[in-house]
Parts: sequence; C-alpha cells; structure tokens
Amino acid sequence: MRNLNIVGRSLLRFSGEEPLPLTATAWDAASNTLICAFGPSESRATIEVKRLHHTRNTPEERLESIASWDAPCPLPSLTHDSILDLHHFSDTSTSCLILAGGDIVLVRENPASTEELVEIVGSVDAGISAAAWSPDEELLAITTQADTLLLMSREIENIASITLTTEDINVSSHVSVGWGKKETQFKGKRARALQDPTIPESVDEGVLSPFDQRSVAISWRGDGSYFAVSKVEAEHRRMIRVYSREGQLESVSEPVDGLEGALSWRPSGNLIASTRRTSDRIEVVFFERNGLRHGQFDLRFTPEELAALTTPLTLKWNSDSNVLAVSHPNKVQLWTMSNYHYYLKQELPFPENAPRTVLCNWHSERPLAVALSTPGALQVLEYASTISAGSVAPPNDFGMVVSIDGLSLKLTPLRIANVPPPMSLHTLTLESKPIDVALSQSGTRLVVLSDNDLAVYALDLNKRPIPKPVFLWRSDAMKDHSPRHVTFVGDDQIFVLTDSWDEDESRIWRSEGDALLPQGPLVDAESASSLISSVDFETLYVQFQNGALHQVGSDETTADLPPQTSLVHKFPSSAPEVQVVNVDGQTLAFGLTKSGVLYANERLLVRNCTSFVVTTAHLIFTTTQHLLKFVHLAGVDELELPADEPQKDERCRSIERGAKIVTVMPTTYSVVLQMPRGNLETIYPRALVLAAIRRSIEADRYDEAFLACRSQRVDMNILHDHDPERFLSNIEKIVSQIKRVEHIDLLLAQLRNEDVSETMYKETLKTKDLAIKARLSQDQVANKVNQICDAFLAVLEQSQYRDAHLQNIITSHISKTPPALETGLDMIGRLQASKDSLTDKAAEHICFLADVNQLYDTSLGLYNLDLALLIAQQSQKDPREYLPHLQSLQDLPETRRKFKIDDQLGRRAKALTHLKDLQAFDEVQDYVQKYDLYPEALSIYQYDNARLKEIMRLYADFLSTDNKHKEAALAYEYLNDHASAWPCYRSANLWREALSSATLAEVSPEELSSIASSLAEGLIESKEYLAASTITLDYLSDLFSAARLLCRGCHFAEAIRIVTLRREPNLIAEVIDPGLVERSGDMTEFLADMKGQLIAQVPRLHELRTKKAEDPMAFYEGMIDGGDANIPDNISLAPTDTTSGGTFMTRYTNQTGTVNTATTRKTSKNKRREERKRARGKKGTVYEEEYLTNSIERLIERINSMHDEIARLIEGLVRRGMRERADAVSNAVNEVMERCQDAIKEMYPPAAGAGVDGVNNVGGVEEVEMMKPTGGDATLWDSLQEVGKKREVPVVKMYERLSLLG
Repeated sequence: MRNLNIVGRSLLRFSGEEPLPLTATAWDAASNTLICAFGPSESRATIEVKRLHHTRNTPEERLESIASWDAPCPLPSLTHDSILDLHHFSDTSTSCLILAGGDIVLVRENPASTEELVEIVGSVDAGISAAAWSPDEELLAITTQADTLLLMSREIENIASITLTTEDINVSSHVSVGWGKKETQFKGKRARALQDPTIPESVDEGVLSPFDQRSVAISWRGDGSYFAVSKVEAEHRRMIRVYSREGQLESVSEPVDGLEGALSWRPSGNLIASTRRTSDRIEVVFFERNGLRHGQFDLRFTPEELAALTTPLTLKWNSDSNVLAVSHPNKVQLWTMSNYHYYLKQELPFPENAPRTVLCNWHSERPLAVALSTPGALQVLEYASTISAGSVAPPNDFGMVVSIDGLSLKLTPLRIANVPPPMSLHTLTLESKPIDVALSQSGTRLVVLSDNDLAVYALDLNKRPIPKPVFLWRSDAMKDHSPRHVTFVGDDQIFVLTDSWDEDESRIWRSEGDALLPQGPLVDAESASSLISSVDFETLYVQFQNGALHQVGSDETTADLPPQTSLVHKFPSSAPEVQVVNVDGQTLAFGLTKSGVLYANERLLVRNCTSFVVTTAHLIFTTTQHLLKFVHLAGVDELELPADEPQKDERCRSIERGAKIVTVMPTTYSVVLQMPRGNLETIYPRALVLAAIRRSIEADRYDEAFLACRSQRVDMNILHDHDPERFLSNIEKIVSQIKRVEHIDLLLAQLRNEDVSETMYKETLKTKDLAIKARLSQDQVANKVNQICDAFLAVLEQSQYRDAHLQNIITSHISKTPPALETGLDMIGRLQASKDSLTDKAAEHICFLADVNQLYDTSLGLYNLDLALLIAQQSQKDPREYLPHLQSLQDLPETRRKFKIDDQLGRRAKALTHLKDLQAFDEVQDYVQKYDLYPEALSIYQYDNARLKEIMRLYADFLSTDNKHKEAALAYEYLNDHASAWPCYRSANLWREALSSATLAEVSPEELSSIASSLAEGLIESKEYLAASTITLDYLSDLFSAARLLCRGCHFAEAIRIVTLRREPNLIAEVIDPGLVERSGDMTEFLADMKGQLIAQVPRLHELRTKKAEDPMAFYEGMIDGGDANIPDNISLAPTDTTSGGTFMTRYTNQTGTVNTATTRKTSKNKRREERKRARGKKGTVYEEEYLTNSIERLIERINSMHDEIARLIEGLVRRGMRERADAVSNAVNEVMERCQDAIKEMYPPAAGAGVDGVNNVGGVEEVEMMKPTGGDATLWDSLQEVGKKREVPVVKMYERLSLLG
C-alpha cells in the first residue's frame, strides 16, 4: 500500500569542452557525499576523481576535485580503459578503482608523507572482466579475461585463485519438483495419470539471449558469506556460480533460456536476481543459493519497447532488500514487493539516451538514498516510503488509499471495501507512469502526477456500487520540468512541486480551473524536500532539507515572483514524513526522521517510531516495541505520551510485529495496519472507540453510542457513567433513539453498581470540562442501578410507551439490585387478572431474565396460584409434580394455604403469624420448638400474658439446654421460678445472683452453705480473692479464711477492717502479718525474674538487629539454611525457581517477584512444625527476633497492670512497720521500670517515633501486591510481616515511690 515519494533530489548535467564521461560513483557514508569518477574515454585517456556535495546549492560548491591522472589502456584489445568498480573506504578516506585493463588503483585523499596520492597497487596482466568488494570491505572478488577468479584482501594480497571451467556445472545435481508451476496443479485424475507432475512439459537448456554481451557480473550476499558470479560458459549457456567467502564453489544455477548478465544478490540473502529475455517479454528471475529457480516477475514491456531495447538491463537491490532498481539505457525503474506481488513504484527518466544502462548506486546506510548516473547526467535522490491516503477527518474519512503500480493505479476505500493488496476495489489504467498521487479534502477528486503531465479524475464515494474514477482534465504545462510532489488545498486547488535539469531551483505550480500555472521558484538556502497540505486541507506547507517547515501564502502571485513563504517550525533534523494540524489556533507539525525519531515542532516525542498518522483529535503512531499508541492533541508542551502498558491504558495497544499504519477512519473508529508481508489488518482500538462513544454522548446521540458499545463489546455502563446527569435527564430521548425493545433490554441488563469511567474506561483526555466533572459518590455508585431502573420505569410506564415497552418495564424491575421479582410478578399478575393478551409474552420474558425456580417460589409467595401456574408452564418443571402440588394448595382454606406456602418457602416468621390467626396454639408451640422461633413467638403474643409465659417457659428451657445460662436464668426469674434460676446463675459464675436466687427459692441452710462453698472455691481458682472472701465471710461466717483470702489478693486494708470490725485484733498478727511477709517475698522474687529477663533479652535483640543491618543476606540465609558450611562443591546454590532466585528481599519478604519455592515448607505437617518453631522462638532461628520483641512487650504490659497490687502491698508493709521489706519491694519495682524504659529506647529508636514504620521493616516498602505463600512458607511470611509491621510504642507507667520510704 506504500508508495515511494521523492524527499530529496539533486539534478546535474556535466558540460564543457571535451568533458570526460561520468563512468562510476561510490558513496562516502561518513560524510554523505558521492565520489564520482570521470573518464577515461576514447578521446581522453584521463581519469578524474571528484567528490560531489549534492546538498550544496551552487554547482561550483558541489564538485570538489580529489585527483586526476592519465590512464592509457595496457591491453591492445581495448580501445580505451574503463572503470569496472569504484569503492570508497570511509575509514581511511581512500578510493579503490578497478580498471578493465587490469590495474587496481588507490586514491588517497589524505596521503601520508610516505604515500602517494594515486597509486597502482596491483595489476592483472590478462585484464579484468568484473570486480566487487565484499560488504565488510575485507575481500575483493575479481574475474579475469583468462577465466580466473581471484580473491584478494583489503591490502590487495592474493588469497585464492580459482579457474572457471565448464566442469563446474557438475557441482549441482538439480532436482526440481516444480512447486507453484501449472504442471504441478491438480487437473483431475486422468490428467494426472497421463503426465508426471514433477516433470515439466519443456526443460530449459540455457540458450543464450541474442542480446547477451558476454559480460561478467559479481554480487555479494549482504552478510559477506557468499558471492555469485554470472558468466557465459563456452558460448553455450550463461551460468551463475555461488562461491563461499573462502573461494569454495557451492552451487551453480539451473539452465534458464534467455538468461542475461544482470546479477544482484538480495542483501537479506534469500534470492539472487537476474534477468531473462524471451520473444515476448523480459522477466526478473530469482534463484536460491543452491541454484534452483525461485519465481519471477514480468517487467511489463510493450512489444514496441521490447523491440527497441537492445542493451541488456542491470539490477541492484537497496541495502534493506525492499527496493529493486532495474536500470535501462535512459531510465531506472524502482520495484517493491508486497504480498508476493511486485509493484513498479517509480520510473526515473534521463534527458537523453546513453550508450549503456544507467548506473545505479544505493547508499549503504540510508536504504532509500540512491545515485543514478549516465555519462552526462547525474541524479541523487532520497525517497520516503509513504501512504497516499485521503482525508482522515470525519465525515470524509473513507479510508481511500492509492497504490502506484506502473501504469495501474490501485484505489481502495478501506472503510467501504477492505480489499487486501495486491487486489484493489478499482484499478485505474494510466497513459504514463505516475510519480505521485493526491486526493482532495472530500475525496471527490484524484490527481495523478507523472513525468510529462498531470491528470485529474472525479470520484464518487457516496454512490453504491462505487463507480470508477472519471477523467476530468489534463495539463502538460510542466513537461520540461521534473515533477516531484502534488497535493490538494481544499477540494479544487492543486499544487505541484517540480525540479529542473537546467535550473538549480524548485518551483511551485498552482491550478486555476483546468490549467496549471507556474507560481514561481522557491527562494531558500536549502533545497525543498516535500510539498504537503495540513490535515484539514486548509493550508499549504513546504518542507526543506534542513528540517524547516514553511507555510506557503495563499495570495495569488505572478509567475515572475517567488511564492511568499513564512517559517512555521524547524525540526532539529530532517524529517521526510511530515503532517501538520491546527489545534486551538496553534500549529502542530509532526515529523518522522529516517532513524525513527518523532518530533512535535521542536519537541522530541519518541525515538522508536516506525509509522504515524495525525487526525483532528489524535496523534497515532507505532513503535519498535510493536505497540500502537494514541496521543490526544493539545499544546506541544501538553502532549502526554502513554506508557508501554497496553493492559492498563486505553491509549496503548499491542500489535503484530513490524506492523505499520496505513490509515485511520475515526468515523468507524478503526485503524488499518499493514504487516511486513503485505497483508492488511483492521483493528478497532479502545482509544478511538471510546472517543467516538464519548463524542456521541456529549452530542446526545445515545443511539450511536449504544451501537458502538454493542458492536465493539464496550461496557454499556459508560453510557451513564460518562455523564450521569445528562443520561438521567435524557431517558425519554434514549428510549426514542434506541427504539428497539431488545436493545433497551440489553442496556438495562448490563447495568451494575460500578463507575466504569473511573475504573475500566478512565478518561485520558485532560480538559477543563473533565476537571470540573463531578464524580459519583460511593452512595451514588452503590445505588446507581436502582436509580437508572427507576428513571426508565418513570418513562416507560407512561401511556404512550407502556404497551410497546412492556418487556423493558419487566427488565427494569428484574435488573435492580436485588431484583424486584415481586414487583415484576405482581405486574404480570395484574395482566393475567385482566386477561391481557401480553400476559404470556411477559411471563416468557421474565422467565428468560431470572431463575425460573426463584420466580415460581416468589409467585407462590404472592399467594397467587394462577400466576404460579403460568410461571411453571414457562419452566422445565414436570407438570406431574407442580399440578398436584398447586391443586393441593388450592383445596386448602385461605389462611391454612398461606401457612402452607410460607412454610414451604422457609418464611417461618410469616407462617407463625398464620398459625396464630388459625388459633392453633398447640401447633404454634410445636412449630416454635421445631424451628427455634422463640423471639418471634414472644413478639406476636406480647399482649397475651398467659400464652406469653408458656412461650417464655419453653424459651428458658431451650436456653438452658443450649448452655446460654445467663439468659435462661433471667427467663426463669421473669417467671418467678427461682428454683430453676439459681442453678443457671451458678453455671454462669454469677455468684451474687445465684446466692440471692437460692435464698429466694428457700433452700435449706445446709444447701445454701454448700452452694456458697462451691462458688467460693471457683472464685479462688480464678484468683478472684475479694469476691471469695466476701462469700466466705457473709455466707460461711469464717473470718479467719476470709482474712487469709484478702491477704492473698493484697487487699490488706480490707483484711484489717474486717478483723477489727469483728473484734478479732489477734488475727492481725496471726494472719495479716504472715500474709504480708509471704506476699512481699513473692513480689520481690517475681520482680527479680523480670529484671533477669530484660537483662538477657534486650542485648540479644540489639545483637540480632545489628547483624541484620550489616549483612541482611547472611542474617536470613544463615538462620534458615544454616549457612553454607556443609554444602558440597558440586551442589549449585542457584535457585531453580523459573521467576527469580532473589535476595532475602524477594524471597522472605513481601516486596517483589514470586516467593521462592526452593524450600519444601509446603504441606500442612510442615506448617504445624513451623508454627511450633515460631512459638518457641529458639535462639538462632529466624523467629527469634519476633519472639524477643513480643516477650518484652508482654513484660511491660504485665508490670503496668501490677501497679495497684504493688501499691497495696507496700502500704500494708508500712502500716505494719515492715519498712525494710517495703523499701526492698519499691526499689525492685523502680529498677524494673528503668530497665523497661531502656528496652523501649533500644526497640524503638527516637528516629522511628511512635506509630512510625518500624526499624524492622525488612523490605523497606509496604503494601506491595503479591500472592501470599502457602504451607510452611506462610508461617515464615507471617513472622516477617509481624517483625516489619508498624508497631505502636508501648507506654511504661512509672511507679510513684512512697514518700515515707525516703
């Protein structure tokens, strides 16, 4: 689909007195200049080597002389010497000339003091017939007139000498099975039986072409591993030999009749090209490296041209193998291949015929730069591979693409007919081969520019079927110039850019009516590159070689004055492909350089662009990472490039490798891509689809937006979420636009409570309107579906919509969350009652939308048996099951029927109310006990005291058996059943309520004492000494035991109070003083243990954290794997995980990658073992740090909770004169508290602060999403998470020392 457009051209003619003919050229890739060799000729045996700076303007500056010398021919058989090959070595600024007379000459531009400017470094006495340097410039292949092949090094030292003999033909034994030929095609059983398909009807013998000049040609493969030699053998046949780099003969070609001397090995290596002449055509034929034929294509000569052509053609591939140049005596044709079809893209004529074919020399580093020369003229051209497409602005974006193929112009409007190349919708036959084509703004005009004239055609893309283009007018006003580009401004204004052989200038031509008028030459220091119009076809621009973009004035000027141009922007480097668009009054020019750099004005956007197109809303481009990207057009500094995230961003999409953009059609939100092979692929990128949907919503065209969502599988929720207020205010318009009932159903059925404009389809266009757009609140999102359904119901239930949209009304009810099944069924029930004809249709639709079993149950729940029967008939239920069931319900009384239905549907509470209405209390009791409906029963009988108590009794018994003793006891007390209440209170450990209820139940004193004793024993076991002492004193009258219990709980003040109250002061010395001594000893010992724990654990924790900070890898690996002390040398430590082995950061924390699976902690058994290890926190394990941290925190929490107990102990000791013991306890407490403070400082440094991410956060990053491991790894994971999580710094409550202790 791509054409070759000229983006740089220099035309030169050489004149003077007896000028030397231009005989050879070579590119200097380092300086992008051309080395030209002139002479020798019959009249002058002189060679001149000059450097051509083709980008300079004046002829005097262009040619720079390098050397000149006399070159008489050493062979008497030649009238004069000739240059067979010219090669320039850019690294040494040296040119090598191979002469037919046998001399090998080096020309040094910067010779050293010991070197000569021109030096003959070698000579072949027999003469040379052909020569070629390898692509790596290390080997020179030469064939001599004595049928010898020589291989020489760069220093012109002979490496190999091979004799070319006729015996070489025996090297290859060709076996061709005739793939792709008509002889191998299936023609039926009889034809196959008559002839072996592997044997062709005729076999070529290699008959020489009558025009063969017996020339020899050499061509190297692109990688320099092989080269081919084409030579006539014994005047019998022309044969192509293939040699390796070492001079080993690999193969020879199969015989081909009429094979001529042209030879060019495709640099990519798969084909060797030559030419074949028959009586009626000339073909380019291809060979494989093994010498077998591999296809051909016709050069399309007319019989007259074929008869006039007596000079053999030559071939030359360009450096990237995409263009094949076919040289004629007076012109050069450029052919490209796509989808196995060869296109003639350009034909470059010369002013006069030459005695030999035009010399073609491709640039080695710039694939589309070429030098074409004849003895008296030179063309230096640079091409760009571009798409000739129509407008991309709606509504004229028909996707019209025009492809040049010789005298045929292939036209395909891809939006209307997606015809894959090499086919096309229409093929327009031309009178002369085109150079450039252009389409007008509306696509109604087509202009074809050829070397001699300009032709305009009319198109009608709105008519079906699309007619062929109609010729309008032709102009040959510029026949004496060399046309380059043509473009439209608007629909009728045509502009042409031409060059001239005679004048060193470029000229612009403008159409007026049916005439083409010169507008004057361009005046600029740089030569013009291309003539383009803006994306909207409103403005004309000229791009220059230095990257400058000029706008051409629209005012009419005379032919004598140059057109008025003004500089718009200048790209940092030359950009052959340019597109210009106007955005909010600002001109944006996008340029793509040969190296893939994409510029927006002076800003560099990307460095890896392969193709691009600009619409009125987007810049669309492809990258070398095989991504298609979209950029919303804005100010040049506001252009936002999407990241390479096709899964997350709608502006980025993965495409096939090597695909390039052909055109874009925003109307159908599609992009057409062409694959490297040539086939087309039409895609619908989300960026274009969503942009079109949003535009339609903002224009209140909800039907277009809906159809786009439906065809492109876009979530329908965007219709509401893009602009909720607009959607809800236009419900009636939406219904009238969409019209079709099933389409409205589809919209309603896809609704869900999610704001897709913030999740799936987040707007990427940054505009002011978007900034002020109100987002849906969380409550609005949660109620979105119901709100939309209610809005539709409000419209659809109007009289003008109700009958036609009954189906949509049902869908609105069912689409709610949760579905309003009862409302929908109730509506169908009303239709059924009124015997509406739409009843069956409505029932069928609701059964389609919802689960029919659920609908059946719901209809039963409405107590409408007729509706239930209607729903059952729409289901797959067996009539033998549901008909008897419904009949049995029909036979019951109404209230009993309702009970039966609610009971079957599991609506127990409602069924219970029906039983109450039936006044069947016995059934109520059984039903309540069966389904535990006690609270419901209490509620419905709250005003019937007698039955309420019976239900309460049942409930109390149920609670008692269900081990809910407190509630059971309360229920029994409500019923004044204290005898049943006190055991329940006792089971609930409520000693006060149990003893009071037992007293009210009038139990015997002995039983009451037994109850009190058992309660006291239970309280002692739970260390509730104060409550136990109260029971012992009040109910058992044991003052001695009560005092001892108070002392055990450190309630010494209360103990002294009760013994003095009961007039037993002697118990102070007998009970309280020994209790003080015992408790002070226990407390001192306990505090000493705490101190010892802190002394041991805090330094160890510091040691662990120091090791981890110094060498985290050794810390974790050493603890988990035990280090590498015992690992044999032949065991690899590399992880076998396919993702990554990782460091401790990735293997044992939550940071990144996959958790390492090299360990075997997978089973539940191993997990339990790991849990036990974690609980023990054994020294040296990975769990030790967590264990120590938790242990110290628990100690601080415990000492904080003991302050009141310690204070009561110290006060009691002081009251009884035991000051030394009190002082010892107080000192021990203070020392423990100080060590706790030190531990806090060690565990939580001041830099971390309270509530800050702890110092133990191993990974340093939190909240990284990844899969949690399982098995034993999960235990390690949890441990490390616990160590690294955010911890609150515990508060140490300081103990206030009693002032009496000093």
